[in-house]
Amino acid sequence: MKRRKIVKTGMDSAIEEISLNTPHKTLATWAADCAERVLPHFEEKYPGDTRPRDAISALRAWIRTGEFHMSEVRRASLAAHAAARTVEEDDAARSAARAAGQAMATAHVPRHALAAALYAATAVRDASSSSDAESATLREREWQLHHLKGLMAWEES
Repeated sequence: MKRRKIVKTGMDSAIEEISLNTPHKTLATWAADCAERVLPHFEEKYPGDTRPRDAISALRAWIRTGEFHMSEVRRASLAAHAAARTVEEDDAARSAARAAGQAMATAHVPRHALAAALYAATAVRDASSSSDAESATLREREWQLHHLKGLMAWEES
């Protein structure tokens, strides 16, 4: 049985529902945190390629400053996705780079945060042994859900 390109879990709808009421910069922070957690899967295989990390750094700069230049957002996001396309035979590294690209795109469209989190969970799945993949994916999605709720609680305080 062929596995899905992107993971699907029972927590997806809960995460999506919470995201609908989450402020834009909070979603961007969450997306950056999700992508950064799995970035080592890419950086261990491609230590000289900084495009995914640069995308996350650019997103964090936007979160801090609010300064938005569509050309920079697009460049950083597409560069991370280009890095993903260079990955050979390592689905976890590819998904980690895609998570960074989607995270950066959150500066433009908040819903990209959901894709960043899904790619991050997919990287976790793909880095796990086949016997642990499902539980590792669920643990990652649980962390993502609780982290998003925590960011929302912090935002409200």
